Amino acid sequence: MDAANDTVMPERNVDEDNRVRRSRKKTMTGNEAKEHKDQLEKLQQKDPEFYEFLKEHDQELLQFSDDDVDEDVDTDMEDEDLQVDEDAPKHEVQEKEHKSSKKVITTSMVDLWCKSIKENGSLNAVRSLMRAFRMACHYGDDEENESMAKLSVMSSTVFNKIMLTVLNEMDGILRNLLKLPASGGRKEIITGLMTTKHWRSHGHIVKSYLGNALHILNQMTDTQMISFTLHRLKYSSLFLAAFPSLLRKYIKVALHFWGTGGGALPVVSCLFMRELCICIGSGCLDECFKGIYKAYVLNCHFVNAVKLKHIRFLGNCIIELLGVDLPTAYQHAFIFIRQLAMILRDALNTKTKEAFRKVYEWKFMCCLELWTDAIRAYSSQSDFKQLAYPLTQIISGVARLVPTARYFPLRLRCTRMLNQIAASTQSFVPVSMLLLDMLEMKELNSSPTGGVGKAVDLRSVLKVSKPTLKTRAFQEACVFSVVEELAEHLALWSYSVAFMELSFIPIVRLRSFCKLTKVERFRREMRQLIRQIEANVNFVNEKRTSVSFLPNDPAASSFLEDDKKSASSALSKYVITLRQRAEQKDNSLTESSVLVGEESSAFSDEASASDEEDARKNEDGTAAFSSSWLPGNDKIKQPTETKGKRKKQQKERTAVDDDVVEDLVLSSDEDEPSSSGPSAGKNDNVDRHLPSKQNRKPKHKTKRLKRNKSHSEGKKLHV
Repeated sequence: MDAANDTVMPERNVDEDNRVRRSRKKTMTGNEAKEHKDQLEKLQQKDPEFYEFLKEHDQELLQFSDDDVDEDVDTDMEDEDLQVDEDAPKHEVQEKEHKSSKKVITTSMVDLWCKSIKENGSLNAVRSLMRAFRMACHYGDDEENESMAKLSVMSSTVFNKIMLTVLNEMDGILRNLLKLPASGGRKEIITGLMTTKHWRSHGHIVKSYLGNALHILNQMTDTQMISFTLHRLKYSSLFLAAFPSLLRKYIKVALHFWGTGGGALPVVSCLFMRELCICIGSGCLDECFKGIYKAYVLNCHFVNAVKLKHIRFLGNCIIELLGVDLPTAYQHAFIFIRQLAMILRDALNTKTKEAFRKVYEWKFMCCLELWTDAIRAYSSQSDFKQLAYPLTQIISGVARLVPTARYFPLRLRCTRMLNQIAASTQSFVPVSMLLLDMLEMKELNSSPTGGVGKAVDLRSVLKVSKPTLKTRAFQEACVFSVVEELAEHLALWSYSVAFMELSFIPIVRLRSFCKLTKVERFRREMRQLIRQIEANVNFVNEKRTSVSFLPNDPAASSFLEDDKKSASSALSKYVITLRQRAEQKDNSLTESSVLVGEESSAFSDEASASDEEDARKNEDGTAAFSSSWLPGNDKIKQPTETKGKRKKQQKERTAVDDDVVEDLVLSSDEDEPSSSGPSAGKNDNVDRHLPSKQNRKPKHKTKRLKRNKSHSEGKKLHV
């Protein structure tokens, strides 16, 4: 070896070799230096002869210490790193950018970047800010590259500062760089901009901003932070026209938050999708319409009285979104209504239990109500008015599909929808026969044999149990609801010149019910309705004697037009009193019901006011990004914390389930639709809180269990 080395060493350039070795040591990172030192120690143990040879001929290689390793991260950033001359060579800019990426970011640096952008329009400051934004969005990810791993220390204050600064300012910065209007815009603007020099220079910044914001949206768990982020991204939705793949991902994320979020998040998500449809147009209309309808159907699987408010709110969001492009919305509405008609046709043809279940379930009924509300909202538009007739036929067929007393709530819901369509389109719909047939069924004519029973909210169920049919409360609820809907139907035509002929059959059948019924309360209610109808007939006949036009004359449509505007007919005044009574009854049922969980009233009638207040609070984002949350922190801490809480809550809920849930027995009929009524309530996201008395007195638990068990065996509580 010595001989061979003697022949090789003279040919080598020693000075050049030393220079390369020194440069290699300078660029050596901490991990590489440590590995190199360990290798030298192992070499000394395994091959002492070769180690002595290196010591003799290459002593500098062995003289290695930890002092030669450069620090990976510096604590401060030089001002020169931020203010790079734009005319400088590219390799110098890249070196400085690489150097700046190794620094720990502070709030003063973010303020300095913002100052440089506002005062000088520094492009390098924009890039530095976007690098910090990317590192903040990807902080704590499992798969990190080397540059992001070096930012292992980031406080929540710095994270909040970066997020607030970028989300509040970046839209205006990008529009200024790309020479776009300060707000708004259409897809055509971006399409024409993509071929310009400005886009080639700054388009990657736009993509980085939208891509990193999408990543952090998928990582966030706080509803308020997500709402603020989506609210700010709404102003930059125009840029998504240049990135179809990102556009599809944003639509998917917005649909998820809209269907599953709480608080103000569904409102913000709906507004975000609406802005997308307005700015981008045909590029996202189909996907938004299909996706939001699918998310709506998924929310209608299991329904109770509380969730109906949320479903009604979701339906209003869809109607608002449909108004962006009515011709396109008509095409989708036609397809969806046709699907409902095909399901009903299959049930009428096959007449199987499974086919009936597909119709008599909450999904089907909520879809009918959605399109009923859509026709009411856009009845003045020729597109949607054409859908009124097929939808009316479907609703009438559903009401007559299973004409039994157990499905009285469903039939009343159908007649309510038919009255709404008739009122909005000013078209006659034969509703009275559906209601009068209900009065002739024996369940409403016979005396109740099941006792008084509990109050029944017919608006929150589709069917009732067999024992409930025989209770006094159910009969009263049905008869009063029939009176209300029949009065609504007749009041629509109380100013028609043909009201006498229209009301003749209802008066005859109502008098027949008064003779057959054995309940004095029902007899008084029907006599009151008959008196109002007869008074309205006299009112119309007095006016009709003075007219000279024929029934088929177009002038008949303007008959009693002034009286109609002032609502002076007897039936119109009577309907107002019935609505007030129904409202008081609904309020009493709501107050007597036990609403559990923090989200029980999240989508009440007052929700819109609270949502607007939350939006005002989150406008600047200080309320949203004020926590100590960082991306990736919940991946480590959350499982251990929630596991303990879960065990504690599980123990508490076990006591409640043993005491209460054992009494909730479903109806014994096998042919009932599985998803009707509150039987599906167990799947709702409603928390049950343990009463304080049970916490204080656990010793009475055994006796109460036995009492509830015997009660459930003797009498089933049908929900």
